[in-house]
Amino acid sequence: MRGRRPIGPEVTDHLDGSAQARLRMRLILETLAGTTRKKDTCAALRICAQRFEALRAEAIGAGIAALEPRPPGRPRRAAPARDAEVARLEARVVELEAELQAAQARAELAGHLPRRGRVAGKSRPRSDRAKESHRSRPGHSTSTN
Repeated sequence: MRGRRPIGPEVTDHLDGSAQARLRMRLILETLAGTTRKKDTCAALRICAQRFEALRAEAIGAGIAALEPRPPGRPRRAAPARDAEVARLEARVVELEAELQAAQARAELAGHLPRRGRVAGKSRPRSDRAKESHRSRPGHSTSTN
């Protein structure tokens, strides 16, 4: 056989992850390769056979999920929080513009409508004090004899 020898379960020594996770993966790969028996692996991990089977199935499932085809190209970047703030502010501007337009329409209508309680062409009565001072002038009597 020419070229480099294939790397087996030792590849886990060079990967990221905790020491326990790397050990578990190495022992799972050794059982799959047939270099270690399941009974010895369970003893090394201090787990029962059922738990080992669950770990192995989870590891294989995670590997398959990681190898699923993905859309080509770079994944889209997550929109920064600033975009959410800009959208919120734009919605607020639209809301305030609608309120302004309604207020301007009310003001325009109020300018064309007559005031309440006021009859057109009739002036307001003078205050009571002005009436009394007018009546109390000399030469004017308030009582009739």
